[in-house]
Amino acid sequence: MFLEIDDHDATALAKLIKGREISPLELLEDSIARCEALNPKINAVITTMYDQAIERAKRITSEEVFSGVPFLMKDFVAEIKGVPFNEGSDFLDGYVPEQDSYIYQKFSSSGLVTFGKTNLPEFAIGTTTEPKRFGPTLNPWNPKLTPGGSSGGAAAAVASGIVPMAHANDVGGSIRIPASCCGLVGLKPSRGRSSLGPHYGDIISGFLVEHAVTRSVRDSATLLDVTSQNTIGDPYYAPKAQSSFTKQVGVKPKPLKIGFSTVTPLGDPLDPECKRAVLETVELLSSLGHELVENAPEFNAMEFWERYTTVLASGVAWVVDDWSRRLGRDPSPDLLEPFVFAFAERGRKVTAPEYLLALQDVQRGVRDFSQFFVDHDLTLTSTLGQPPVALNTLTYRGDPFELRRRTAKFSPYTYLSNATGQPAISLPLFWTEDNLPIGIHFTARYGDEATLIQLASQLEEAIPWANRRPQIHATHSIKD
Repeated sequence: MFLEIDDHDATALAKLIKGREISPLELLEDSIARCEALNPKINAVITTMYDQAIERAKRITSEEVFSGVPFLMKDFVAEIKGVPFNEGSDFLDGYVPEQDSYIYQKFSSSGLVTFGKTNLPEFAIGTTTEPKRFGPTLNPWNPKLTPGGSSGGAAAAVASGIVPMAHANDVGGSIRIPASCCGLVGLKPSRGRSSLGPHYGDIISGFLVEHAVTRSVRDSATLLDVTSQNTIGDPYYAPKAQSSFTKQVGVKPKPLKIGFSTVTPLGDPLDPECKRAVLETVELLSSLGHELVENAPEFNAMEFWERYTTVLASGVAWVVDDWSRRLGRDPSPDLLEPFVFAFAERGRKVTAPEYLLALQDVQRGVRDFSQFFVDHDLTLTSTLGQPPVALNTLTYRGDPFELRRRTAKFSPYTYLSNATGQPAISLPLFWTEDNLPIGIHFTARYGDEATLIQLASQLEEAIPWANRRPQIHATHSIKD
């Protein structure tokens, strides 16, 4: 039914095109067929751009790094001219952008062919992808479980074999959470690594960054080279890399000092299988010559989390009011989901001085947290506190604060690097006895994606994950 290309990542597919072993149009038609066959089972893609993509595929040359590789965009922040844009919300109904976001321009300049947009929770707020407007995305490893959020549609599409990689962004773990739930590589770059223009300078005090979920480390590294460019007027500039990120793939890292922990900052217990995965990773890294010490950053975790969620609540109020101003319509409970409406109302009660005080407290916590990296190269934890949980476990039950606390138990670590601006990565190194993926999470010094990529590449070679397939995957349809 489909082309026999499931052992190829995006880099390998581009090589096939450059070698004229397959045409961009043939590859695109295959991805569209995969989407049509698999999407009804997982609900990952919510908007299709088939005609536009076909015309683009016909014009693709073999000169760019990802020439002709099919791609999907997350329907959040990154706008595409002429394509409906919803951010998972009825509030944006009918909005069609008049210009491309810079990140989409960068993706297109690398030769990627975008043929659709992926599902997300309303305004990307949440650790699960179950929006009212488009319905839940299902996890290809087990359709009764969450694929994570907020880039759950992107992760499900990649995990199921529709595309080799897809756009994602991250304001509190939204790249790494679904990467962990779906068995993918999820790299969160340093703050300021790429531009959020033209509409935004930053989003929620620099918490949000752009990138992707991928199957391979080299695809993530190469795509980071593509997007690592600032534009005039950007408020943050990440330190310039000394070498391309692609060149870090396969480079043996120096012996690293890595602090690991199986204790969450807020004191919630880890699932036993997540704890086991961390300890087995410690043994593996030790065998590879790295120094592992059971140690974690010291900071006031509860105060940090409370202040972080205060800033986040203000951010939700801002995003609603931003769209209200852009669209000229008033927010109301019939246009917004209950959680977003309630969280935005809570955010509006935060005064400007209270917001700045909360941000000041977050930044003080960042200073405390960052001291750890004076003597340590990386931190090591599980990405999540639990394996993927059942759908409807992480949905709203009437109290915004209670939901945020519940999600903090599910994802106890990821938001920290959004606040600090540091790069972090989730790697699919372990699976549960029920064949569910468990991501392992590393955080590096600000601007040091190179070390993350080197180590990730070393681990990808030590414990390969490329041959693992979920129960809903294109290869099964080939056999059928």
